[in-house]
Amino acid sequence: MARLAIDDIPAAVYDGLIAAVRNNLAPLFRYYELRRRVLGLDELHHYDTYVPLVSEIESHVPFDEAAETILAAFEPLGAEYTTALREGLRGRWCDRYETNGKRSGAFSSGSFGAPPYILMNYKTDVFSDVYTLAHEAGHSMHTWFAQRTQRYQDYNYPIFLAEVASTFNEELLTHHLLDKTQDKKMRAYIINRQIDDIRGTLYRQTMFAEFEKIIHAIEERGDALTLDVFKTQYHALLEAYFGSGVLLDPQLDLECLRIPHFYNAFYVYKYATGISAAVALSERVLAGERGAVEAYLDFLKSGGSKFPLETLRTAGVEMATPAPIESTLRLFERRLTELESLLL
Repeated sequence: MARLAIDDIPAAVYDGLIAAVRNNLAPLFRYYELRRRVLGLDELHHYDTYVPLVSEIESHVPFDEAAETILAAFEPLGAEYTTALREGLRGRWCDRYETNGKRSGAFSSGSFGAPPYILMNYKTDVFSDVYTLAHEAGHSMHTWFAQRTQRYQDYNYPIFLAEVASTFNEELLTHHLLDKTQDKKMRAYIINRQIDDIRGTLYRQTMFAEFEKIIHAIEERGDALTLDVFKTQYHALLEAYFGSGVLLDPQLDLECLRIPHFYNAFYVYKYATGISAAVALSERVLAGERGAVEAYLDFLKSGGSKFPLETLRTAGVEMATPAPIESTLRLFERRLTELESLLL
């Protein structure tokens, strides 16, 4: 896989990701069955997996309150991190108001020597926007630390590392919110959100990664990539990753043609490795492991000065083994068990 050479990633990391997820599909099937029961359905379709299980949550969180909430969640990272982020959010880091012609979505950007820039459209009645702010703040602080430590040619970090810092922040926020509330409905909402994040980022992106590997192997053999080949290969993966508990409508076989990331070869697996590294790093910090905070901050400061696996290894995560992936899958199963107790 020549595309992996850019980041010096061995093919074994890619293959290990697929193998680890394939060996841990049973909790995912349990989750689909929970969805079917909670939603009161005779049969579960793919589109039913996106219906909120806890839909009655109402919130009103002003931006300043959201900022203080995420800052409280990030306290384990120390004063340097939280002070810089507080000053940035109180300053002009975040373009948060809707205006005519402004694009939707959210992102963090920046240039060397300038403050990070967060674009989003914050709404006080959309609780998930608190998570969006935490996510983009993770990118911004990654850039902030890297700029102050690395030279221009080394500060910009690769995609393999980019989603680690943002997802790490979401993990800290989830832990903080669950620690602060005993309300069953809110706990169910937060836990279900984390479960769906892992489902969408680890399970689903790994299925996409396996599809990419299969399709490129067919092309390299010199065989034709017809529409029937695409549909047949994708349907086989849908059956494997959704199991017998989800009804696969025929139209779903065409989904593989609309995933934009497939047109940027061997990109999607980085989402799955990213969330796995983030969970592993956050668990070390939250457990109060000696040196974990310093190692994580050094990870942020390293920018793109080293190859991704070496950077993560120094931070305390060995992505050349299945351990971080398996740890994230165990978190999924633990959260699922609690969600079952809250909803059934």
